[in-house]
Amino acid sequence: MSALRTLLLASALSFVSVGLAATGAMAQSGSIDRAVSGYSFEDAAKEAPGTRDFHSNDGVLTFAIVTHTAGNGFFDPVYVGALSAANMIGAKVLLLGSESPTDDPAREIEILNQIIQDPTLDGLIMTTPQVGAYDDIVKAAMDKGLPVATTNSYDGSILNRNAISHTGQDAGAAAIAGEALVQCLQERGVTGGTILLPNDTAMGNIEVNRRVTAAYEAIVAGLAKAGTLGNFKVDAGPESVGVSADMNDPVNSIISLIESRGDVVGAFAGNNVFTPALAKAVAQTGNSGKMCAYGFDLGPAQQEALRSGDLTGALGQQPFLQGFWPVMQLYLQIDRGIAAANLDTRAQLVTGETVGSVGKRFEN
Repeated sequence: MSALRTLLLASALSFVSVGLAATGAMAQSGSIDRAVSGYSFEDAAKEAPGTRDFHSNDGVLTFAIVTHTAGNGFFDPVYVGALSAANMIGAKVLLLGSESPTDDPAREIEILNQIIQDPTLDGLIMTTPQVGAYDDIVKAAMDKGLPVATTNSYDGSILNRNAISHTGQDAGAAAIAGEALVQCLQERGVTGGTILLPNDTAMGNIEVNRRVTAAYEAIVAGLAKAGTLGNFKVDAGPESVGVSADMNDPVNSIISLIESRGDVVGAFAGNNVFTPALAKAVAQTGNSGKMCAYGFDLGPAQQEALRSGDLTGALGQQPFLQGFWPVMQLYLQIDRGIAAANLDTRAQLVTGETVGSVGKRFEN
């Protein structure tokens, strides 16, 4: 009996061994290492020999990223993303931008006109908040043979638009905040009042204007669907791009709007200027936790306001990607000839309950 058990055990082990060997063989049977036309994938995945000597011919790729406001913290994770991508591909990236804490396209353009003359430059990344103001920069880059990528704000009419990649959030994503605002009102049992969407179109930022319009339309649609639109006054100004407010004194502008209406139950702000101001206005008028207040971006001020209840929610636009992908796009354009590969970074709605998970890796 013992001999029989030994024989059966040996047979079983032999079967398992053969089965494993067969399984291993089958797992490898679909392996592919060459293209249909015969070239090696390993060789094809390597960087082109002349990539590091593109344009400046100095053995290193140098890109510049220029933003329209580096003074309020929003673009910090954008710069982190750009540097992360540059480190991955062994490139150099110059982190530049207006020192102003508010939108300053004029200063950005001044920096762009300076950096475009740098003989070590191999590619340019820029934000384009002021429509029609960047054609000369693009033309100068094209004349020098420098590839361009835009990020964050979008100018659909920019010179050579269809050949230039863009990374950023479609303004229509602001509808997510509009829908959330309506849901907030419904959950709190609010049956009427004024909803404000403050903005200053004098900033010349068409992207912000479009956000306000998208949020406004979503609020109106949501209230209409609920059959309560007639009970509310949704004020985004006569052109649906925002009720007029002063970017140089945003807090007091919003406080004046709230106090003059007397029945404000909700509000949406479309950028990093008016969102922290909205939070302060909510706090100073005693509306923390009462008003359904939504905003844009997830900088330190917004995160603190979400924690305190001065903001109900805010939309993040994945700014890390807005630095990371343009650098990779320029590299791919130089090394692979891949151009105009756009990336929509969409929107992430963050509330007081979820704010703790934001910003742990500088991705706010």
